[in-house]
Amino acid sequence: MQARPYKTLLVAVDAGVATLTLNRPERRNALGAQMTNELLYALEDAAADDAVRCTVLTGAGSVFCAGADLGQLSGDADALELPPKGGYDDLLRMMCRTTKPIVARVNGHALGGGLGLVAASTLAIASSEAQLGAPELKLGLFPFMIYAVLERVMPRRRLLEMLLCAERLSAEAAAEAGLVNRAVPPAELDAAVRALTDRITAASPITVRLGLTAVNEVEGLPLEEQLPILARRLVDCLGTQDAREGLSAFLQKREPQWTGR
Repeated sequence: MQARPYKTLLVAVDAGVATLTLNRPERRNALGAQMTNELLYALEDAAADDAVRCTVLTGAGSVFCAGADLGQLSGDADALELPPKGGYDDLLRMMCRTTKPIVARVNGHALGGGLGLVAASTLAIASSEAQLGAPELKLGLFPFMIYAVLERVMPRRRLLEMLLCAERLSAEAAAEAGLVNRAVPPAELDAAVRALTDRITAASPITVRLGLTAVNEVEGLPLEEQLPILARRLVDCLGTQDAREGLSAFLQKREPQWTGR
C-alpha cells in the first residue's frame, strides 16, 4: 500500500492483511473530517493492492470509536492533510461495496459514527467488554446516516428500539442482534480475528472478489432479478484459473495453489 502522511490513522500490512488503526486515543478515536478522509484513502489503497486480501479495522487504546467529533466534522476542509476525497457517507458506501472483506476488530466501545463503521464492515468480532450503541437522541439528534447500514444487519424492531431508546448493547447482545458475528473475551480477540483473516486469505482472491461483487449487485433485488445476475457471476467464476485449480486440487487430494486469476 502507498505510504501517505496520515495523522489519525496507523496502517500496517502483514501476510495479506491490511490493519487500519484509528489513532486518536486521546479523543476516544472520534471521527472527524481528517480521519474520515484518511480512511477513504487507506481503503481505496487496500482495494487496489493485490498483496492485500482483506482489511482489519480497529481502534488504538481501549475504545474502538466513540462516534463523531462534532467540532471537527464542521471544520474547514483546507485543514486536511490530504486532498478531500469525500465525507462519512462516502466512507460507509465504500465499505459496504467493498470486494475485499473488511473485518471490524471491535476492541472497545463503538458509538454513533463508530457503530456505523462496525455495521458497514463485512464481518465484525467484538471484545466482550465493548458496548455498541447510538446515543444521538440524548443530544437532540437522530442517527440518520448510520441507519442505512444498521438496517442491513439488524432486525427492524430491535434496531428501532436501540435507536429510539438511545440504548447501548453489550457485545453479547450485539451478537444476538446481528451487529457483530460474535463476542469474545478481550484476551481472545486477536486470536479470533486472526483465525477469521487466515481463513479469508487462504481462499482464492478472485473468487472472494466475484462473490462479494455478486452480493453487492443483488442486494435489495427480488428473487427473480437476483437469479440471472448470480448465474452470470457463477459462469464468470467457473471461467477462472482458480476454479480449475480448485477442482484439480480436490480430485488430486492436495492443497490448491491460487493465482488470483
